[in-house]
Amino acid sequence: MHEALAAAATLVSLAFALSTGERWLRGRKRQEAVWTVSLCMFSAGSAALWLGAAIGWSPWVFKAFFLFGAILNVPYLALGTVELLAGPAHGRRWTAIVTVLGAFCTGLLVAAPLTASIDPAVLPQGKDVFGPGPRIAAAVASGVAATVIIVGALWSAWRLLRARSGTRRSVTGGGLSPARLAIANVTIALGTLVLSAGGLLNSVVDEMDGFAISLVVGIAIIFGGFLLTGSPPRRSPIPEPQAWHPPVPADTVTDDTAVPVGA
Repeated sequence: MHEALAAAATLVSLAFALSTGERWLRGRKRQEAVWTVSLCMFSAGSAALWLGAAIGWSPWVFKAFFLFGAILNVPYLALGTVELLAGPAHGRRWTAIVTVLGAFCTGLLVAAPLTASIDPAVLPQGKDVFGPGPRIAAAVASGVAATVIIVGALWSAWRLLRARSGTRRSVTGGGLSPARLAIANVTIALGTLVLSAGGLLNSVVDEMDGFAISLVVGIAIIFGGFLLTGSPPRRSPIPEPQAWHPPVPADTVTDDTAVPVGA
């Protein structure tokens, strides 16, 4: 059961990553590029969960799961929210900051020694096998990033209320109405809360199945929010029907074109 749910989480997140990557190739929107990276990280973390459930947990399998599932993925998810709401100028600045901090956390986790042995049959807990460094990195990264996502959703909702109270309908820089933008950000925030609840469930009651299910459900909700950020397709006008005329045979000769005899 563990293996099947972890495999489903891996395949679902990978499929969503490929879909979001295709959308980025078509539209070249920066938030879709960042969300593709985030979904790839979700897929890598799910693959580590799958590997640990299938063949047993080892130090490096758990480190991969902890890195991509607890440290890096949510910050890049939040970075997409920054790109969507704040624009490319702020997005580039925060992309550089998140990338540098992510590289630092990666080195910190790779070099971190284990404080206890790992049971191959049981999903380890970070508090049982890591010192304070990796655990603080995971708490700060996930906590701050989740706060950014939730604040982004609330800000979008406030913009929607302000737009509705005004006399004209505003449109965001990406061509999205305030209502569509608010629903998208609220959906992404809801998916993030589902993922956080799954991690909390795993830490409290040691339910690997609950963790995998919440991962699938949370990623699916987040992907739905991604889809809402796309501009609606433009419908081309339908041309007016033309009057039908019967075809004229090519060998038909009219009186005007007839050649007089003896000419």
